[in-house]
Amino acid sequence: MADRIETAPARDAAQAGSRRRELAAATVGSVVESFDWNIYAVLAPYFAADLFGHGKGGVSGVLGAYATFAVGFGARPVGSYLIGRLSDTRGRRFALSLGMVVIAAASLGIALLPGQRSIGAWAAVLAVAARVVQGLAFGGEAPSVAAYVTETAPPRHRFAFSSVSYGGIILGSLLSFGVLTLLIHTIGKSGLEHGGWRWGFVVAALLGLGAVWVRRAAPESAEFHRARARAEVDGRPPFLRMLGEHRWAVLTVFLNTLGGTVGYYFALVYLPQYAAAYHVIDKEQAASFMTVVLGVVLVTMLLTGAAADRFGLLPVARLGFGLPIPLVGILLAGLRAGWLPFQVVAVLLGMLVATVLGTLNVFTGLLFPTEVRAVGLGVVNAATIAAFGGTFPLLAEWLGHHNGLGVIPGYVTVCTAGPALALLTAMRVPSFASAVRGADADVRRAPGTA
Repeated sequence: MADRIETAPARDAAQAGSRRRELAAATVGSVVESFDWNIYAVLAPYFAADLFGHGKGGVSGVLGAYATFAVGFGARPVGSYLIGRLSDTRGRRFALSLGMVVIAAASLGIALLPGQRSIGAWAAVLAVAARVVQGLAFGGEAPSVAAYVTETAPPRHRFAFSSVSYGGIILGSLLSFGVLTLLIHTIGKSGLEHGGWRWGFVVAALLGLGAVWVRRAAPESAEFHRARARAEVDGRPPFLRMLGEHRWAVLTVFLNTLGGTVGYYFALVYLPQYAAAYHVIDKEQAASFMTVVLGVVLVTMLLTGAAADRFGLLPVARLGFGLPIPLVGILLAGLRAGWLPFQVVAVLLGMLVATVLGTLNVFTGLLFPTEVRAVGLGVVNAATIAAFGGTFPLLAEWLGHHNGLGVIPGYVTVCTAGPALALLTAMRVPSFASAVRGADADVRRAPGTA
C-alpha cells in the first residue's frame, strides 16, 4: 500500500509531463508553419521587385509574389498525401519531425536566394521551387498535428488542447507581423525593399530548427500504436475507396476548412491591404496594428476551447459558427463608410475567425478513424486551402486592380457560412456524433456545470 501511495503521484506527474511534451510538440510546429508561411505574405510587397522584377507601379512584381504564394498551396495536397501516409504508417512523431526539417531548410534557401539583378529570371524560378517544397511539408504538418492532438489530448480537456495547438498558428502569425513591425521601425520601408526582407526568412529558419529539437522529446501516440497493430492485420484501404467510405467526413472537413481558411487569410493577412485600398488607413500602420488583433484572436481561441470543454462543443459551435454569417458584411460596410474604425473592425473580424479555429484540430480529427486520420483529413484540408485560401490574396489583388473589391464581402460571407453547415454534416459521421454527444452528456452530468 505504501508503495502505491508513493508511486501514484509519481505516475501522475509522469503523465502530466508527457502531456506537456505532446502539447508542446504540436504547438511549436504550428508556430513555425504559420510564421514561415505568413512571413512570405506580409513581406511580399517588399521583396517582389527583388525576386520577380518591376512592372508598372510595381504591380507585376507583387502579382508574381502572390502567384507564387498560391503555387505553394498547390503543393499542399500532394504533401498531405505523401507525409500523411508516413504519419499513418511510420508515426506522428516521425512525420512531424520530417516536416520541420524541410520547412527550415526551404526558409533558409529563400533568405540566401540571389535577386534578379544577379541571376535574372532564375530568382523567380528558385523562389517558386522553395515555396513548392515548403508547400509539400506544410501539407503534411497540419493533419499530423491534428491527428496527434486528437489522439493524445485528455478527454475532458481535448478542446483546450485543440485551441492551444491551433493557437500556435495565430502565435506564428503574430510573430510574423511582429518581425515586420520591428524591421519597419529599425531599417524602414526602403531598407526592407533593399534586402532587409531576408532577415524575416532567417528568423523562420531558426524557429524551424528549434521546433525539430522540441519534437525529438515528444512521445508517440499510444492510440497510433494500437491502430498500427490493427492495420498490420486488416490492411489499409486504397485511398480513393477510403474517401468514398467517409464521404460525410470529407464534406465536413471541406466546409469547415473553407470557412476557416478564407476567414483567416482575409481577416488576419489581407485586411490591411483591403483597408488601404479604401484609403481608410495607411498599409504599414494597419499591418502594425495586426499584432494587437492577433493577440486578441489567440485569447479568444483559448476561451473558445475552454468553453467547449466546459459547456460542450455543440452549443459553443452553434453560436460561434453562426455569428460570422450576418456580421461580416455589416462590419465591412461600416469600414468602407467610415463609421467603424479599422481597429474595431479588425478586432471583431479576428474574434469571429477565432471561434472556428479554436476547436478545429479536434473537430476535424474526430471525423476519421486513426488508421487513415492524417491522410484523409490532410488531403481534403490541403486541397480546400489550396483552392480557396492560397488563392485569396491573389484574387483580392486582381480584383483590386480591376475595380472589383466590392465583391469581396459577399465572397467572404458565403465562405464563412461553411462551418455552420459543417455542424450538420458532422453529425452524419457516427463516430463523431457518438464522441461529441457522449462528451456533452458528461459535461451536463458534471457537478457544478450550468
